Amino acid sequence: MSTSSDGLEVSNSPYNVPIQNGGWREFACGWGAAVINVGCTYPINKMIFRQMLHGINIYNAFLELKSEGMYFLYRGMLPPLCQKTFSMSIMFGVYEEVKQPLIEGGMNKYAAKTTAALISGTSEAVLMPFERIQTLLSDSGYHNHFRNTYHAFKVIGTQYGFKEYYRGLTPILLRNGPSNIGFFIIREEFQAKMPIFESKLNKTLAEFMCGASIGLLLSTAFYPLNVVKIAMQSKIGGDFENFWKVMRQIYHERGGTIRGIYKGIHTNCSRAFISWGVMNTAYEHLKSLICN
Repeated sequence: MSTSSDGLEVSNSPYNVPIQNGGWREFACGWGAAVINVGCTYPINKMIFRQMLHGINIYNAFLELKSEGMYFLYRGMLPPLCQKTFSMSIMFGVYEEVKQPLIEGGMNKYAAKTTAALISGTSEAVLMPFERIQTLLSDSGYHNHFRNTYHAFKVIGTQYGFKEYYRGLTPILLRNGPSNIGFFIIREEFQAKMPIFESKLNKTLAEFMCGASIGLLLSTAFYPLNVVKIAMQSKIGGDFENFWKVMRQIYHERGGTIRGIYKGIHTNCSRAFISWGVMNTAYEHLKSLICN
């Protein structure tokens, strides 16, 4: 680390340099990284979803998807594609747009990072309707209820009201902000200590392992919140259930053990490792292209 003329710390690491000349580049890189990520990992995500929803093992989840065929395997991909692309765009873009002014204004760098990450994560919740529709389209119980993404959006909005799009908001808010804080702080600490690689292959592998390791850690820590979110969002109509009530219900339904809540965690770890590794690598490569 070096010190600038105004007393601010400046990182010498090439992996931790903000994109210059326009914050839109951070938004664009996040958007592009999400496109690549979703395209590579959607089938794995769907298998994990079935494990979370039904509490079944990976083999039975695989057989369930196999019996439904390729058409239904990629059914529901449009909502996560829309949600993830804009979500990642907001995640990286808002984070940098908030963090830099705070640091330049004299705030402690960790306080600035925490504030920026919390704001970016909370901002992502505006895209929750896409996550809500994805849940319904991924659930085999609704295969005959909704023809496609547009039809699902239309039915939910016209028959149940706008509020129904935001069923399960509490676990999403509890997940987004804290997980963003963990991701950005750990990632930037990792990058600050990362050596400079002359080989592009070694640099790519380092970027992949950075994102993969953080994704593995955070997805495991916040896995129960996703289980509760899916349980809440798999229902349509009726009263909005209390988060803690649903958590207790799942706990008792799965044998009264923490292990039951973590059903599907092994597949989730594999998905998170690949997904966040791909996302971080894609983001860094897009960032280097835009900077050049």
